[in-house]
Amino acid sequence: MPIWHVVMMNDFRNDPRSAGWLNILLRPLLFLLAGVVLIVLLGLAQRVGWISAGGGTSTSATAGDSSGSYICPMMCTPPLSEPGRCPVCAMELVPATSGTGQGGMTSIEIPPAARRIANIQTAPVESKRMLRTIRSIGELRYDEGSLKTIAAYVDGRLEKLYADYTGAVVKQGDPLALVYSPRLYSAQVEYLLATQNERQTDSTSRRFSGSLDMVETSRQKLIELGMTPQQIESLAEAAQADSRLTLHAPSGGTITEKLAVEGQYIKEGDPIYRLADLSRFWLMLRLFPEDAASIRYGQQVEAEMQSLPGRTFTGRVAFVDPSVDPTSRTVGVRVVIPNPEGLLRSGDYATAKIKVPLDPGSLPESKIYDPELADKWVSPRHPHVIETEPGACRECGAELVAASSLGFTADPQAQGEVLTVPRDAVLMAGNHSVLYVETEPGRFEIRQVVLGPSIEGEMVIHRGVKAGEMVATRGNFLIDSQMQLAGNPSLIDPTRHQGKIDPEKQKQIDEALAKLSDEDLHLAHRQQICPVTEMPLGSMGTPLKINVDGREVLICCQACEGRLRESPESYLPNLDQPKSDPSAKKATDPKIEAALQKLSAEDRRLAEAQRMCPVAELPLGSMGPPLKINVEGRDLFICCKACEGRFREDPARYLLNLPRPPASDVQAESDL
Repeated sequence: MPIWHVVMMNDFRNDPRSAGWLNILLRPLLFLLAGVVLIVLLGLAQRVGWISAGGGTSTSATAGDSSGSYICPMMCTPPLSEPGRCPVCAMELVPATSGTGQGGMTSIEIPPAARRIANIQTAPVESKRMLRTIRSIGELRYDEGSLKTIAAYVDGRLEKLYADYTGAVVKQGDPLALVYSPRLYSAQVEYLLATQNERQTDSTSRRFSGSLDMVETSRQKLIELGMTPQQIESLAEAAQADSRLTLHAPSGGTITEKLAVEGQYIKEGDPIYRLADLSRFWLMLRLFPEDAASIRYGQQVEAEMQSLPGRTFTGRVAFVDPSVDPTSRTVGVRVVIPNPEGLLRSGDYATAKIKVPLDPGSLPESKIYDPELADKWVSPRHPHVIETEPGACRECGAELVAASSLGFTADPQAQGEVLTVPRDAVLMAGNHSVLYVETEPGRFEIRQVVLGPSIEGEMVIHRGVKAGEMVATRGNFLIDSQMQLAGNPSLIDPTRHQGKIDPEKQKQIDEALAKLSDEDLHLAHRQQICPVTEMPLGSMGTPLKINVDGREVLICCQACEGRLRESPESYLPNLDQPKSDPSAKKATDPKIEAALQKLSAEDRRLAEAQRMCPVAELPLGSMGPPLKINVEGRDLFICCKACEGRFREDPARYLLNLPRPPASDVQAESDL
């Protein structure tokens, strides 16, 4: 036993209080020291490779997959030789796959073990009818067709206002105001005198005196001054003029404005009341032009008012503005909403939803199924007027039109179908959108797609896949990282190995490929290039489909067919491995040298100076001996016969692709 320990024990025996404090402090210190030593030992074991960061030993991990490397799904570090976690992002490393195999540069093979680890899942491309919802916020307004103004027919004073407040509800024929008017009194006296004169004269005298005309003229004058036929009859029966006139409501409604007060003097034409029919309202919406293009007259709209949350009102589109607002770049849409319960208020805001079908056809040809309009007749001015038989509109008298003429159908199956995939299946970066299609078990092929709208977790695909194909919905980022490691096209650069194409030429390529069938279009997306010229398919018009050794292949033009059939073993491998830009070939290529050797010395000098075909933009000689033609008095070469027609159609365009001659040659030509 050490001497210092013996001395301490003797001291503790002499002082029991010191021994108690030592026991309290020593035990936690010993536990802390043991924990530090354990952590240090674990770190050393992991550093020397006895254990891995994933929690298992390296020998057991490598036993499951002794060959291959491991990569980080986020590609933080280069491939590692052992499994575990990424030292940068701490994500679990996954086994790296081995190249592209026989699938070409657009696909990659994932072994079953790696697929289970990466949890790759697939789902089919479905073809079904879809509805997309257009949402907008609008404001309620009075129906302009129901607005009426009650004005003074004659100069006078308002003796009495029976409807004396804004918001009063009146019915047709209800008294509104009592007007005192001396002019009206004079007109009544004139009418009474004319009728009295008519009664006092016989029929022969009336014919010559014109009393009948006087009665009718004075009667018409009273009507123009605001008296109703019933009031004129009462005046004739009483035979006594009255300087007071009672104004009656010409139609029912609600007083929205009271513009005069009792005792006020008014002139002819001065407004007294403004009435509105609150049985229906207008909802004014503003839509983007691309959304307004899908809206048609009579289409159903659902609206939820800001003041009535949870309550849905249904209306129909009455008008779509034919012009775009130059300030807001929106299109006005008017919706008629019935208000039978009187809950709606002018000026209230509403959130509207319009469901439109996603039809691949154009809008005039597409049909909308609405069960309320199936085999019905609709007013051309009031879409809420729907009848089961043809006839006249009860609102305006216009002839009803068939709902089918407005683009509605009674067949629910008439709406077109679109292709959809789960939203998680689509990878997007910038202007690129790709899917990974499982063309065969374990092999995933990249596809560039044209996207439509996203609806309830589904993404509409306009082009790039076909119904029934299986697409990766989970683990597709891992597949994309494998494509990047293999040097294949991926989300970051899906056009890799296709060369740089200017936007105008890309547009021509898209138009050429659009003429292919769906099956051939998918083949073109997989193949991408012509195996002979190595040019993008579609760059020389619509590709041609041929069968070579049992394999269907697309070529850029008819001139390539003979070369491909003559030596398929030389060109078919171009479809299974990445190729560099064909325009980068050097003239020292043995094939090019052999083709140029067949030219005369003068023609070879001209071909070497020109270097490339102005149409195909390929090195002269890459498709055999070049052909010499004369365009606008200038001798030049093209790569094949197929280019001659395109060149002569638009020579100015293709001459710009030729290199400018040296200044010495230009001077020599000018001297000549």
